[in-house]
Amino acid sequence: QVELEESGGGLVQPGGSLRLSCAASGSIYSLYAMGWYRQAPGKQRELVARIIKGGNTNYADSVKGRFTISRTNAKTTVYLQMNSLKPEDTAVYYCKADQVVVHPLVDGIDYWGKGILVNVSS
Repeated sequence: QVELEESGGGLVQPGGSLRLSCAASGSIYSLYAMGWYRQAPGKQRELVARIIKGGNTNYADSVKGRFTISRTNAKTTVYLQMNSLKPEDTAVYYCKADQVVVHPLVDGIDYWGKGILVNVSS
């Protein structure tokens, strides 16, 4: 069983910073990518940032230059450094791990964290 545990959310004033963490635990043989998605009230879930196996990253246009995704050498913990936060960044942020393989003879599947609230408000 693979689990994703998110931490680091909370209330922050506009212009402030937060760092989200997501740790994947369980018997992980390999995974393809980890990333952060967010869902604001009344809106669809959207990609915020993603880092793939080889280290390439991609970001939503709305967060480029403000957010940075990184990971540990073991590639099973991912961070999202969020700077210059805006009220429109308020959302529940979800961690996702793509194509997690627990055994070399078993196809990988995707896992989601439970989500963590980021509230940007004065």
